[in-house]
Amino acid sequence: MRPHSIFARAAELEASGTPFAVATVVAVRRPTSARPGSSGIIHPDGSIEGWVGGSCAQPVVVREALRSLADGQPRLLRLSKDAPAEGRRGDGVIELVMTCHSGGTLEIYVEPHLPAPLLWVVGTTPIAAALATLGAAAGWRVTVIDPIADPDGFPGAERVAVSADIRGLDPDASPYVVVASQGIWDEEAVGLALTREASYVGLVASPTRAAVVRDWLREETTVGEDRVAALRAPAGIDLGAETAEEIALSILAELVQVRRGRADFVAAPGPATVAGPVPAATTLQPVVDDIVLLDPVCGMTVEAAHARHLAEHDGVVYAFCSMGCRTRFVKDPTAYLSSSVSLPD
Repeated sequence: MRPHSIFARAAELEASGTPFAVATVVAVRRPTSARPGSSGIIHPDGSIEGWVGGSCAQPVVVREALRSLADGQPRLLRLSKDAPAEGRRGDGVIELVMTCHSGGTLEIYVEPHLPAPLLWVVGTTPIAAALATLGAAAGWRVTVIDPIADPDGFPGAERVAVSADIRGLDPDASPYVVVASQGIWDEEAVGLALTREASYVGLVASPTRAAVVRDWLREETTVGEDRVAALRAPAGIDLGAETAEEIALSILAELVQVRRGRADFVAAPGPATVAGPVPAATTLQPVVDDIVLLDPVCGMTVEAAHARHLAEHDGVVYAFCSMGCRTRFVKDPTAYLSSSVSLPD
């Protein structure tokens, strides 16, 4: 593969969001089969396009390229038959004694190319808006998810999904998901996020509210205990944050820790990385016109556009102001139904 073809291929992979590493021969001391400028693209499956050396050098280059994809760090490889001299050692330089190759020296620079991480922000709250803006500025590809989201309200987001379909959105992706709906549809959103491939699932909530959400997940859904344990709630590093922007900063700092492998709470294979069944009790169907908008538990009137928590009883769909009211109703509907509830015609 010619150098210009390598560059074109790299541009194509970058545009598609595919991870890869580029290995380039930067110096040689003959005899070697490679020349300065020889390069290759190494894919996550270990395959290589191009030429960076013979049968002795290439497997080593592939191995180190895969390591660079794992840790995100470039490295300079020096392949020689001689042990390295102390004066040549340096950060980012990996000295390799190769007894099987032709006897010369190869210096090969390996650079990983990783797609920008995906940040999915659930909700339309001020914290959600601040996190979307800050995440985009830090180089994350931001998607805002909410059935009532206004795309004009999130100018920094790459995409605004006017939907509640967290589970089905980009099923092959492994996003970092932060639920910042602040009580509006925390339970449903967290439940769906924990049952898909994800690199991180966090909830913006107080410790008390986070405990309520965890209890709901255990009691009302099929989410396993390992998935519940993967939830970061409250999300973010404790910086003493108070404003929406400060809270967003604390959350983004935690996301960076996870991404860079510096978060001590991430146990292999990491949080929320195993997809499971969709929680049976999670209700996220589209809002229908023929529903009762008066919450039968607390008596609050629910705006039709904001109706998220729905339950059906005897052929009638009821809307609730919160998941707490819905849960109480589902456990004993007759205790809350009376002639005072206005049924649809």
